[in-house]
Amino acid sequence: MGGLRCVDGSYLSVTPIACRDSVGRPYEITLELHRDGTPYGSVGERCGWLLARLARGVDEARRDGGAAGRWADPDDRFPGEASDSELFSFRYRTRSGAGGGELRCQLRTIPRWQPVTGEWRLTRRAYVEAWCATGVGTRAVLTSAELSGFVRGLVEEAEGCLDGRDLARNPVQGAGTGESR
Repeated sequence: MGGLRCVDGSYLSVTPIACRDSVGRPYEITLELHRDGTPYGSVGERCGWLLARLARGVDEARRDGGAAGRWADPDDRFPGEASDSELFSFRYRTRSGAGGGELRCQLRTIPRWQPVTGEWRLTRRAYVEAWCATGVGTRAVLTSAELSGFVRGLVEEAEGCLDGRDLARNPVQGAGTGESR
């Protein structure tokens, strides 16, 4: 179970739960949220592939930077070129539309005055925000290293829920292969 200490002092637990097909075989994940042990929502139906892609993207940005290389500190490096962009947004979905909880991650550029040098220093942070059905929210502010550890932990746990299947790859059997059951 992955988790984050939030700026309000609460603890947000995020647990991958396997989605199962009609014969009971796990094929993807949904995320269960708990705030300080209390159920907070269920979000991100079939979000495992996106989380695996994000984990790779954050690790690549930290390593060599690419477009993110303009940030000297690896903790400020995130995937994508935009300074303030959204890395993911997972919501609870019902047949009648959206409702319930939400979990999202946005990048923000934060200017900080450095009195010693007399200059502004820009940092980037990931703001992971969660809301429950009643609209109560919480937020954690993460460096790219902290975001990488959080997402990588979710991906590893999710792959365990899926009987070891690699979320980064589409399976060669099942839907789209002409194979029937």
